[in-house]
Amino acid sequence: MARGVFLHKADSIYDDDPAVQYQFPPMYLDRALPLIDDWVIYKGTEKSDHPGYFAMAKVERIVPDPSARGMHLALIEPGSYLDFEREVPFRDRGERVERDCPNPQWAVRPISLADFNRILDLGFPEEDPLLPRLGTPLEPPLVVPPTGTEDQGPFALDVERERVTYYASRLVRDRAFRKRVLQAYDCRCAVTGLKLINGGGRAEVEAAHIKPVEAMGPDSVTNGLALSGTVHWMFDRGLISLTDELDILVSRQVNDPDSVWALVNKSGKALAPARPALRPHPSFLGWHREARFKD
Repeated sequence: MARGVFLHKADSIYDDDPAVQYQFPPMYLDRALPLIDDWVIYKGTEKSDHPGYFAMAKVERIVPDPSARGMHLALIEPGSYLDFEREVPFRDRGERVERDCPNPQWAVRPISLADFNRILDLGFPEEDPLLPRLGTPLEPPLVVPPTGTEDQGPFALDVERERVTYYASRLVRDRAFRKRVLQAYDCRCAVTGLKLINGGGRAEVEAAHIKPVEAMGPDSVTNGLALSGTVHWMFDRGLISLTDELDILVSRQVNDPDSVWALVNKSGKALAPARPALRPHPSFLGWHREARFKD
C-alpha cells in the first residue's frame, strides 16, 4: 500500500489535467511508480488557486509521455477523481497537517497513512445544512478487530481499504460534488440566476455534471454547474447548453423557446464562479455540445 501527493498549479508549465493525467520529469519516476493502483492527494501552493490540499484520485498506470521526450504521465483511473468538500489548509490549529512529510518541496512524494487519513477527514467534514440528507447518515466505517489475533497486519490493511472505499463511495462523492458546486455558485442557478433556499435552510438548486459520470465525467467543480430542477432537466436532455464563453444556447427543438429564454439570465450568459479555477472547463462544455446538445 502506497499513498502519495501530487503538487499541482493551474498555471503550471506541465501538461496536467488532475482528473485525467499528471505529467512529471524523470527525476520523480522512482517515487511515482509505487503509487500505481493506489491513491494520491492533490496539493496546491500558497500562491496558487488551490492554497491547500484539494482533491483525491487513483493512479491507474504510469507511461512515457508520447508528446514530450523524457517526461512521464501518471494516468488517473477514470471516475476516481474527487474534489474535497472543502480545501484543507496546510496547517490545522497551528500544526502542519502533513506531519511525516519528508520534503514538502517534492512535487511527487509519498505520504504516510496517518497524514493521508487526516487530510481526508478534514476534507470531508460533517454534512452542511444546505445539503439534503441522502439516505442514512454517513458515518466513517467502524470495523472491530477479531479477538485473540496477534498479527494485526492483514486487519490494518483491510481497515485502510474500507476507509478509502468509504470516501470513494458514490454516496460520499455525490455529497462532496454537490457541496463544492453549490459553494462555487453561491447556491444560485447558473442559467436563471435564482437563489432559492427552502424553509429548512437548504438550497433548492442542484449540482449538475456537464459530462455525466456514466460518460466518465469527473466529480470536479470544473465539470459542474449549479442548476434549478427544470434547467437541470433541460441541460441533461440537450435542450440547452453553453459555449466556452458561457453564452447560453437554446436548442431549435425546444417547443416553446420564448418561455425558455424568459427563464434565463437577461445577459444571455451563465453565471460563473468567482474563482477562475472553478469555472466550467472548455473540454467538458465541448463534450456536452457535441454529445448532448440538440442544435
